[in-house]
Amino acid sequence: MKKIFKNLTLALLVGGFVTSCETIDLDQRVSPNDLSTDQADPNLLLTSIQLAYATNQQTFSNTAAQLTRIDYFTGRIYFNALPGTELNGVWGRTYSSNSNGVGDPVSVGILTNLQALEGIDATTDVDYSFHVGVAKTLYAHSLFQLVDFIGAAAFSEAGQPTEFPSPNLDSGEAVYAAAFQLLDEADALLSAAPESQGAVDIFYNEDTTKWVKLVNTIRLRSYKNTGNVSAFNTVIAADNFISETEDDFQLQYGTSELQPDSRHPDYAGNYTPSGANAGYRSNWLMETMLENNDPRIRYYFYRQSNGTPGALDVNGVLVPVSEEDLACSLVVPPQHYLDGNYTFCSVNNGYWGRSHGNDEGGPPDSFKKTAVGVYPAAGLFDSSAFDADSGLTTGVGLGLGGAGAGIEPIFLASYVDFWRGEMGSDADKATFLRAGLEKSIAKVQSFGALDGSADLSVAPTATEVTAYIDDTVIAFNAATGDDKQNIFAEQYFTSLYGGGTESYNYYRKTGYPTTVLPNWEPNPGPFPRTLLLPQNEVITNPNLSQRTDLNTQVFWDTNPASPAFPPAN
Repeated sequence: MKKIFKNLTLALLVGGFVTSCETIDLDQRVSPNDLSTDQADPNLLLTSIQLAYATNQQTFSNTAAQLTRIDYFTGRIYFNALPGTELNGVWGRTYSSNSNGVGDPVSVGILTNLQALEGIDATTDVDYSFHVGVAKTLYAHSLFQLVDFIGAAAFSEAGQPTEFPSPNLDSGEAVYAAAFQLLDEADALLSAAPESQGAVDIFYNEDTTKWVKLVNTIRLRSYKNTGNVSAFNTVIAADNFISETEDDFQLQYGTSELQPDSRHPDYAGNYTPSGANAGYRSNWLMETMLENNDPRIRYYFYRQSNGTPGALDVNGVLVPVSEEDLACSLVVPPQHYLDGNYTFCSVNNGYWGRSHGNDEGGPPDSFKKTAVGVYPAAGLFDSSAFDADSGLTTGVGLGLGGAGAGIEPIFLASYVDFWRGEMGSDADKATFLRAGLEKSIAKVQSFGALDGSADLSVAPTATEVTAYIDDTVIAFNAATGDDKQNIFAEQYFTSLYGGGTESYNYYRKTGYPTTVLPNWEPNPGPFPRTLLLPQNEVITNPNLSQRTDLNTQVFWDTNPASPAFPPAN
């Protein structure tokens, strides 16, 4: 856990996260992690903590969403596609510092800067309770997540390099208990409504009431994971958690392209002069939404073509297969795809993506494949603006749509509704399925206004949205067994698009939805129950040894071992 902290400036927030033009240069100072408490700037320390946390959320969300088919996963063999480097950055930013992905690539970190804040607060007359309370909240959530992704984490020996230069890992149960204690401490500090002392809060604009709601929401997600119904219901009864969209916990991106690039990273990779260059959209999610006639589909995805090779176009005409554009359109699907009647390559209506595990190279399709839409990346709204002759739209490009001023969803009120359904009876599931869909769809549709060029005449009407929600709840109530659970899980996963971290936990706890596409590879290896330990830490810490598989289960994951579970692997 080497301490590395480079120069941090508030300039990396300009145009994206706050409106300040102030720039503070630390070039003439030694590392802030080595400063005495009378030298360090508490506000910059808190900024560092928030940026490190935000960058970690990008990694957690992307990895989880890819494993659960909300996003596209590129590896046929799970173990090969998820090396020990997967969480190197997350580990470094949590315990010391590492490069930042939210703006300029300066180094930022959580624990060492939390410790510095606590030292400053204890030795000065200025009350920095706000800083410490926020930092403890974010550190606690980070610890929960490390356990969820690797099964253990450092806590009791962390952040003490003199006494414990090679810290041992604590058990998942122990770290969860410690994280709950951190939340209690943060709650006590923030509930007193301390002054922000000039801090820049990129999440809640220094509103302590919202931070307390976040503390309770993190408690909810963690009690949900461990199946602690009583504790979960106690938090619900107190009615002080994220339950309304106005309290959503999310990172707001900006529109600056350079110095720093404050745009949503998916927008930055998809809206370029050379087309949509960064990845593919998930065939499973697009097809699921298409078949359900989901009113969010035009907001999530922007089609550049009215048809995909090997599938029906928007007019119901079969598009010829093409080796150049989509090599898999010529391939006979493997037997396990034929047996399950799964879509191997091409989705109808121009939803041009890839299926789980497709590891083919990249063809010249950057102006044909489906790009991210206006939610949550602030791209273009899909108004079916296809040219009558070419079948293509004018395509993606710099500055189009919402110019990247989207969000990184972390905890939305709609997510909490689905948690409440998960923890309750079938009747509760129906109630909160409705509530979650109402909030999710309303929020998603509000993003349509970001695309000033959009033809919103094709957007779903209020009547159509109501009918969709009613029909979904009716179908859920009428279904039984796996069908009932799949309806709930599919809608939950669809609502998690853009912020899919909790899908990984849900999938390992329940095994639903069983409708997800299997890996392209007939024998991809067991579904990852956790990831490998961060390789950088393993290399430098003689007390750790790298695992040889992805079979280690989190303490709350009491389901059968892989490969028997989850059933849709």
